[in-house]
Amino acid sequence: MATRQLLNELAADWLLHGGDTASVESVGGVDAAKRVAAGEPFDFVVLAGDAIDKLVAAGHAVEGSRVDLVVSSVAIAVREGAVRPDVSTEQALRDAVLAAASIGYSTGPSGTALLQLFERWGITAQVRDKLVQARPGVPVGSLVASGEVALGFQQRSELVNVKGITVLGGMPEGATLDTIFSGAVCTVSQQAEAARAILAFMASDAATEAKRRNGMEPARPLSTQRQA
Repeated sequence: MATRQLLNELAADWLLHGGDTASVESVGGVDAAKRVAAGEPFDFVVLAGDAIDKLVAAGHAVEGSRVDLVVSSVAIAVREGAVRPDVSTEQALRDAVLAAASIGYSTGPSGTALLQLFERWGITAQVRDKLVQARPGVPVGSLVASGEVALGFQQRSELVNVKGITVLGGMPEGATLDTIFSGAVCTVSQQAEAARAILAFMASDAATEAKRRNGMEPARPLSTQRQA
């Protein structure tokens, strides 16, 4: 879901650049991986890099077809009008998490990384009863806007366009949570070359402006990347 808006924009741009029409269906990452693994007739899939690697290893995505598209960072949000806690340093953020009445996080890679951060901080037991995991496909920002959670963590791209919330900023130094989102050709595709072509376009410099407009950065070559 973090790449939903971006992929729709890039599919439209691809058409303007002379490519074939491409339709994008966006669902939660867990569901997307299950549907590809079940053999649904998709031509390509975009997920967190490690999820793509698992699909390749299991034979559901074509080996050697992985293309890294964006680096997406986690940001922090509160309800519009709420007191804005200090999250400018790792210690300040830890204090804000402990003080929050409730904490929202996603089912995707950012949620997993956030729980690992809490474990590293040694506060898992203290916050366990305050954690609210958004249902697959439900933005954490919507839980923040409704007041269901006081402090929300999700990919910046999924928070920037949500009404009723205030994005405090990204994670502070020492606690950054970045995810590489990648694409790959699905094994069942009957249009593999077309799928490779659109993925190459999505990874090209022509897509940089759209990526940054949607709160993400272009991915670096795979050999130089490091995923949180």
